Amino acid sequence: MENLFYLVPAASLIALLFAWIFYHKMKQEDEGTPTMRQIAQFVREGAMAYLKQQYKVVIIVFIILAVFFAILAYGFGVQNPWVPFAFLTGGFFSGLAGFIGMKTATFASGRTANACRTSLNGGLKVAFRSGAVMGLTVVGLGLLDIALWWIVLNLCVNEASEAQKLVVITTTMLTFGMGASTQALFARVGGGIYTKAADVGADIVGKVESDLPEDDPRNPATIADNVGDNVGDVAGMGADLYESYCGSILSTMALGASAFYAAGPAMQTKAILAPMLIAAVGVILSVISIFTVRTKEGAGMAQLLKSMSFGTNMAAILSGVASFGILALVFGTGDSNWWHFSLSVLAGLLAGVIIGKATEYYTSHSYRPTQKLAESSATGPATVIISGVGLGMRSTAIPVVTIGAAIVLAFLCATGFDTNIMADGVLSKGLYGVAIAAVGMLSTLGITLATDAYGPIADNAGGNAQMSELDPEVRERTDVLDALGNTTAATGKGFAIGSAALTALALLASYIEEIKIAIGRTAGAVINGVDAATASILDVLAEFNVSLMNPTVLAGVFIGSMMAFLFCGLTMDAVGRAAQKMVVEVRRQFREIKGILTGEGTPDYKRCVEISTKAAQHEMLVPSILAILVPVLVGVILGVPGVLGLLIGGLGAGFVLAVFMSNSGGAWDNAKKYVEEGHLGGKNSESHHATVVGDTVGDPFKDTSGPSLNILIKLMSMVSIVMAGLTVAFHLM
Repeated sequence: MENLFYLVPAASLIALLFAWIFYHKMKQEDEGTPTMRQIAQFVREGAMAYLKQQYKVVIIVFIILAVFFAILAYGFGVQNPWVPFAFLTGGFFSGLAGFIGMKTATFASGRTANACRTSLNGGLKVAFRSGAVMGLTVVGLGLLDIALWWIVLNLCVNEASEAQKLVVITTTMLTFGMGASTQALFARVGGGIYTKAADVGADIVGKVESDLPEDDPRNPATIADNVGDNVGDVAGMGADLYESYCGSILSTMALGASAFYAAGPAMQTKAILAPMLIAAVGVILSVISIFTVRTKEGAGMAQLLKSMSFGTNMAAILSGVASFGILALVFGTGDSNWWHFSLSVLAGLLAGVIIGKATEYYTSHSYRPTQKLAESSATGPATVIISGVGLGMRSTAIPVVTIGAAIVLAFLCATGFDTNIMADGVLSKGLYGVAIAAVGMLSTLGITLATDAYGPIADNAGGNAQMSELDPEVRERTDVLDALGNTTAATGKGFAIGSAALTALALLASYIEEIKIAIGRTAGAVINGVDAATASILDVLAEFNVSLMNPTVLAGVFIGSMMAFLFCGLTMDAVGRAAQKMVVEVRRQFREIKGILTGEGTPDYKRCVEISTKAAQHEMLVPSILAILVPVLVGVILGVPGVLGLLIGGLGAGFVLAVFMSNSGGAWDNAKKYVEEGHLGGKNSESHHATVVGDTVGDPFKDTSGPSLNILIKLMSMVSIVMAGLTVAFHLM
């Protein structure tokens, strides 16, 4: 049975191998004319310069936090001694995944534009397979990190019993998720501020005030805008989904060790191996499905969406079928758990598909919601904004109902439809089912993330084609790919937010498991009159009086809900301040540098890149540090009930708000694209100007605040888990 584990590192190496193959093949493609090469080089240098500055800041934060964890572990004994090291490795692998993905994207955009000079399918192939480098790198490094820690901790951890050893190992592994979450938040927030400051500045002054086309080389903010697509939508998204992917697997492992504690080490090991193996097989199926994505020349949006959907749906279907075989092999067909948990996996997969389709419906201009949003531009930008807000609010219904149904179904399937949570082991087994549903949803991340990372590559390809003054037909092809990218990016964000909700719920249960271990370490071994090692989740809740009638829990719920809105407010304000600086600079250059608008003068692109870089580094600190600090303070002041309330409130409000912001922003963007394709008056019409304003408002919605929320939800959970020892020690002194 334990030999099956070696499929996990093998799958990680397969993912990394194909990522290298796709990268190598992309590098063999022609980058085009000297002008195309020069523009790609400008974007590449700007992206790497930004990432270098960001990592300097993040390294300082990581060192401070690692030292703090070391003091708690070795000085006060309220922390697991492995935490500082696990925290650092989680952050390192998350940052590495983002770096590789962004490096690939900056090399791929020019080559995608050049491929579009020949055919649409050629451009799609280069862009999509380059996006696959990001997807496969994330799942490859994630599984590799998990496999290495599993091997190391099995060799090094010693406990009184094998069953308790497995609980300690899996809860320890959870802590490297905090490193991944912290890195992801800095990458998402910093990258989002960078890209939207440049994008808003380029749109307001370039498009609205000066009637310049998208990515016009006369616009000083154009290079910064293209750089931002990479640092925000590639590096940021990669780090984001890396921590979701790892978090779902790790929380399921921890819950498996706890749920089957009484059944003994053999059964625990099966429950721990199951999520790793589902993810490993999902990697292999994602690689196969990537090769199925292709299209015909002259394909429209509907055909392109069908091509992309075919690959992702094929991976989901194959993964669902494979999960039955994996769990039958792990648990044995004589144990009903194999098909109970298989149905839970299917619930997660189905939820992911439904959320993706709902997001596509509300954000793609192939469907009526976004077309109606574009039509509202006839009466000006105010009605575009009002309609976009309404669309985003309506769009929350399907994802929320879907996630709610998935949670209930996954829970019931795992328990064999036993609803008596007071019965021995039913609650733990049901929560394990919810956690493994999250693993199912993310098992095909290799191809799902490829469809997301593809978007900014296609967007940059369009910028390269425009600035290089290629044949208009090339720009038309890149615009089709870009519009598709807006939809796939919105779908990817919806998928990320949905997976965050399931993962955060699993982490909530894992927090209670960590509390059990912390109590055993700092305050004896009794919880609610029961030995800590065998205490159930209900025993922990009874020990701390966690109920909806406890005012401490309610206070935590309100604080958690407030955190979602406060975080969005801080990041929106940050984008606004940075964008103001960009607008002022672009206007200054138009005013002071003679001949820019006639094409005789050369804009100072470097200055705009510097403004976005400095603004992002400065503005990302407060919201990111707040996300780490608040769970610690709530734990110290309100204790375990307050923390649980915080996590519940943050999950509920953050999930709905994230869906709203992501879908509104995606719809505003594609409404603009719809007009630019020649509808409602086309480019430079009043309708176009109105939709550009809507898109400008939507930029921080969909690329900064919205997608950062799902990281906030998980980071608060991870911080709470890591700080569980301090919370318990402080309140039981």
